[in-house]
Amino acid sequence: MSNRILVTGGTGYIGSHTVVELMQQGYDVVIADNLSNSNIEVLDGIEAIVGRRPDFVNVDCLDYVNFGRLFTDYPNIAGVIHFAASKAVGESVEKPLLYYRNNVGSLVNLLELMNKNDVHNIVFSSSCTVYGQPDAAHLPVDEAAPIQPALSPYGNTKQINEDIIRDEAHATPDLHATILRYFNPIGAHPSAKIGELPNGVPNNLLPFVTQTAAGLRPMLRVFGNDYNTPDGSCIRDYIYVVDLAKAHVKAIDRMLKHKAQDQVEVFNLGTGRGLSVLEIVNEFIKVTGVEIPYEIVGRREGDIEQVWANPAKANQVLGWKADTPTADVLLSAWNWEKHLRKIDD
Repeated sequence: MSNRILVTGGTGYIGSHTVVELMQQGYDVVIADNLSNSNIEVLDGIEAIVGRRPDFVNVDCLDYVNFGRLFTDYPNIAGVIHFAASKAVGESVEKPLLYYRNNVGSLVNLLELMNKNDVHNIVFSSSCTVYGQPDAAHLPVDEAAPIQPALSPYGNTKQINEDIIRDEAHATPDLHATILRYFNPIGAHPSAKIGELPNGVPNNLLPFVTQTAAGLRPMLRVFGNDYNTPDGSCIRDYIYVVDLAKAHVKAIDRMLKHKAQDQVEVFNLGTGRGLSVLEIVNEFIKVTGVEIPYEIVGRREGDIEQVWANPAKANQVLGWKADTPTADVLLSAWNWEKHLRKIDD
């Protein structure tokens, strides 16, 4: 049986870490990425860690003809992990049509091409944003929590794509899907060879923290301190990206070994612990010894007040757990930033 896995968006942040984990477990990986939000040099980092280079095709998933050619050039794909998407909440509020075109259109193309080429397994990169702002009765959030109206076009694309996958699975009995709902990935590979590399001003908290620590940003902006939380800042479930990547390997293993109980399975991926923005900032200062100047600014449209996972299902069914200490995760992010900026201790 083929062990070739197609990873769309595989030079991105979560994608690149997942490619490393797949290759270290013996999978043959081909990456499809248009490099719109990543850098080709990520392949060098992957090769430095693993000792070999994944195959790479520079293609936009919206380009049906050229994306389809990949399936011809790389036959016998055993499964797909679909990361390729636009992902900034704030940008999605400003540019909703861009997000609907990119995120929904790319999945539709992928599912059509999988069907045409007899590829039957997909792991979909979803998000805890599908739960919106859960009420207190559903915190921590398990997979049975109600899906709430999305607070951003980005979140809505995740909901729409989950529905598309279910509809396609209903119409295509051979299709098996695992939907992984992430909470908030942070950190970098312990080698400091790959990590989060945002284009322009970061949209995620930790790259903004590390760039401020490195002197690239004069000040960290904390969006709101008037939320109904202990310190007034938003609470998230921050999960180490390497732990998150390993869950994808578990999901692929489960499907390829025909252990899935349902045609479409859903798992929440988180630590089970909520930390506030200010707690992350203060913990970073503590473990690195680097001060972070910050200012409180107004709330950001589309942000959720507080959400964290109940990962019991993933722990039990996938045999997976996110248990890397927060201090180690924050240090990994700082080591990656120092590697990028050539900062000596």
